[in-house]
Order: sequence, then structure tokens, then C-alpha cells
Amino acid sequence: MIAQTPKPPYYAVIFTSLRTLLEDGYHQMADQMAEMAQQQPGYLGHESAREGVGITVSYWKSLDDIRNWKRVSEHLLAQKYGREKWYTHYKTRICLVERDYGFEKESL
Repeated sequence: MIAQTPKPPYYAVIFTSLRTLLEDGYHQMADQMAEMAQQQPGYLGHESAREGVGITVSYWKSLDDIRNWKRVSEHLLAQKYGREKWYTHYKTRICLVERDYGFEKESL
């Protein structure tokens, strides 16, 4: 599903990752983080895909909202486990979205 974001400007956090083979607890933690992020002030939505390389883009109203989410204790724990168990490599990029546009085919 494509996130329904407001008119720009807003921010995008792009998390790109390569996984280890260890699955223990990963999916449960990922689901928990997605649910928790939705409860955070300034959260606007997210999109995620994995086909070898994992890419998750979350959308936020402000840089302060992003910083506050990064500091949530459960999120800090997920980051720790990610580095220790689940990722061989990751990169986080934070971008200002200045323009967006799209297309949606009408249902028949």
C-alpha cells in the first residue's frame, strides 16, 4: 500500500538494509516497531519492500518528530538488536520532500 501523505513539505526517512540469515524475533520486532511508529507524534505513514535489499520509507512532519522517534526506548532496543543480530549492513537517509505527485487508476 502507498502511504497517503499530506501536501509537501514533509520528511522521509529511508532505511535500506541487508539482512543476516537469523530470523529469531525479527518479524515480531518489525511489526511492533511499525505499530509503535504509527502512534508517534508527527508520523505520516510508511512503505516497505524486501527483495534481497530491504527498503522502508517512513514519512514525518518534522525533524524533531524523527529525532523523538529515534529516542523511544523500544526503538533503541530494536536498533541494538538490528546491529547485533539482524543486519549485515544498513543505511539511513533523511530527506525533505519538497514535491510529490502520483497516479491512481480508477477501479472498474
